[in-house]
Amino acid sequence: MKTIKKIYCRTFQTAFKLAIPFLPYRKPILIDSINKLPDILTKENASRVLLVTDKGIRKAGLDQEIIDILCKNNIEVTIYDKTQPNPTIRNIEEGAAIYQLKRCQLLIALGGGSSMDCAKGIGARIARPQKPINKMKGILKILKPIPPLIAIPTTAGTGSECTLAAVISDPDHQQKYPINDFVLIPRYALLDPKMTVSLPPFLTATTGLDALTHAVEAYIGNSTTKDTRKESLEAISLIFANIEKAYDDPQNLEARKNMATAAYLAGLAFTKSYVGYVHAIAHSLGGFYQIAHGHANAVILPMMLRSYGSIIHPKLKRCALAAKLIEKDASEQKAAETFISAIEQLNERFAITTTFKQIRQEDIPSLAKHADKEANPLYPVPVLKDAKELEPYYYQLMYKEEIYGSSSNS
Repeated sequence: MKTIKKIYCRTFQTAFKLAIPFLPYRKPILIDSINKLPDILTKENASRVLLVTDKGIRKAGLDQEIIDILCKNNIEVTIYDKTQPNPTIRNIEEGAAIYQLKRCQLLIALGGGSSMDCAKGIGARIARPQKPINKMKGILKILKPIPPLIAIPTTAGTGSECTLAAVISDPDHQQKYPINDFVLIPRYALLDPKMTVSLPPFLTATTGLDALTHAVEAYIGNSTTKDTRKESLEAISLIFANIEKAYDDPQNLEARKNMATAAYLAGLAFTKSYVGYVHAIAHSLGGFYQIAHGHANAVILPMMLRSYGSIIHPKLKRCALAAKLIEKDASEQKAAETFISAIEQLNERFAITTTFKQIRQEDIPSLAKHADKEANPLYPVPVLKDAKELEPYYYQLMYKEEIYGSSSNS
């Protein structure tokens, strides 16, 4: 990266770090049972709600108990269940139109990060009906309160139930971009481990590694605080202690609860301290090819950690200690390698593929430019990289036959 751009990025990041104590961050009010929803709605004077979810959640029947409880308490429930795995502008526009048509007063997001991001986008459009969602990408482009939002995660990974971010896809332009504003932080977060037990093992793994990525990127960045460092390390500890238990035994409610807590803590950490190039690359892959975000993060994380080199070894040692992977007297270099290798071993254990057949060589310059545009100057990464420096990671992620041709196997 050129010197002038580096100076600009670091100046921008330093300004945001200094502003953290003065910014209106807040934590959602935690709820531990869906039976408390009627009382919350009474408190919010809401008798008509829009439940934002997806077809998979409805097919699994995860929404039915919520609907029954609300209907028994004379709450009118309208359902929007067309949310895509990477929520699109169309999803948001459809949901906002239904919200207005049914004169809803509150949003409930039920699902993974996609449903929560979709609900946040709907809320943003309700708050700013004259402003298209693509004009809200970036930082602080909404600035008006959205309707009250209750986030009910059915995965333990995204942390979206407590963050100020939503990630939106624009399939027409092959883009996936975040919108960030304090008004997007849900007012309530309902963490119930029973809501995650039907999650398939592979998604349990990839969403759990998504949470790990949030915690690690928040921790190794340059904009940490005492609180975010504590939240990140606690999340790392919980994930390493519980992800395999949740994967092997989906009905293990203690492991599920601990993973949900880890995802929440990691969300709190990165909403203040931000993420890094792992996310920027993963978002570009999601925008171009609809590659699942957690899967992409799981693969990119160890690759990026190695690329940063010794500058992050002291921090990775503390991560490794939190994960109980090393003894205190281990060298920083050994600790860092042990931690990175442990992530790779989890990927192998969960049968997470490390390359993607969708990636086309001719797309790589555009992919890298999208990642560069998202990450710089906002993300306080340990080592700055521009688009050209990001391109090699896409080649590492590309399915090898795409590079060498199928004849390489003959």
